[in-house]
Amino acid sequence: MGMKQYLNKALSVFKTEIVFAISFILAIFTSIIVQPKLEYINFQVLILMFNLMLVVNAFEKLKLLDKIAVEILTKHKNLRMVSLILTFLCFISSMFITNDVALITFVPLTMIIAKKAKFNPIKTVIFETLAVNIGSSLTPMGNPQNLYLYSFFKINILAFFKVTIPFVVIGALWLFVLNRRIPNISLKFDLDKIEIKNKKSLITYCSLFIFILLSVFNVVDYRVAFIITLLVSFCIDKKLFKEVDYFLLLTFICFFIAIGNLSNMTIIDNFMRKILTTGTNVYFSSILLSQFISNLTCAILLSKFTNSWQQILIGVNIGGTGTIIASLASLISYKFYAKEYDGKKYLFKFTLYNFGSLIMFTLIFYIF
Repeated sequence: MGMKQYLNKALSVFKTEIVFAISFILAIFTSIIVQPKLEYINFQVLILMFNLMLVVNAFEKLKLLDKIAVEILTKHKNLRMVSLILTFLCFISSMFITNDVALITFVPLTMIIAKKAKFNPIKTVIFETLAVNIGSSLTPMGNPQNLYLYSFFKINILAFFKVTIPFVVIGALWLFVLNRRIPNISLKFDLDKIEIKNKKSLITYCSLFIFILLSVFNVVDYRVAFIITLLVSFCIDKKLFKEVDYFLLLTFICFFIAIGNLSNMTIIDNFMRKILTTGTNVYFSSILLSQFISNLTCAILLSKFTNSWQQILIGVNIGGTGTIIASLASLISYKFYAKEYDGKKYLFKFTLYNFGSLIMFTLIFYIF
């Protein structure tokens, strides 16, 4: 393959993998200004995502998600109700299994349901993404920034909930209102009865899924979970490795590098010391910076300059709405949707709904 062919292939990848292209350019550009470090890359997050993608792909192959989809559609054939159920499955589960895990688990299910019922799930997937970013805010283990702040500031659990519960309650009401945007129509579809033939493999992967979740809660070392996931998948079905979305993993790596570089620039350091003088400034800085360097990195960055943990906590969780990189979990649902439908249209509507949510939450928690 000649140089021209390599360039054409690279351009083709950049056209189809828009978010990866942006993350790659940001990583290269910031690395010219600041020397990147390996420690910027969160290998625990990457390994967890890899493990989950393997297991979810196995569930799809074994027809488990198809069976769940058929069960939901058999009982509920109204599009609005189906969307509401899926959205709140994401909302509640994210409190316990993290926003990333919830999206990796339920967005593929949504895509299967959409195919069977023949509707475009764009709004449902966007609402699911909002749901995990709001719902995961409730608990310390719901998302990485909460866990970091909870541990770093040694926050009392009741004091923690005092900050997060109002946001999650208002967020739940907002999700219910947004779901009214889904047409209240009956779905017409024909469903074939789904039978899971390889029940032994299903039981094995269900057990593996639980084991991986234990690594999320640090009950099991994530490296041990990684090795076991590799061994089980290699022994049962080697083809699963081909189904992993490696571009999504590369996108996260590029963002980790870019974000790490940005947070270590002198100009950023000087800026933080000048503006983080009041709780109000911390609150708005948390929300604003999350839009550009992600809410996780923003939480880590601001914690170095202020003790106003309440403002950081609520600010970075509100800040998870907005841009698609404000919460890197949002990239997961984008990737799943863009594989089957128009990714550009998704980005436009995602931005519209997320910035609307961002402005509303910012004003409510500033005023009250």
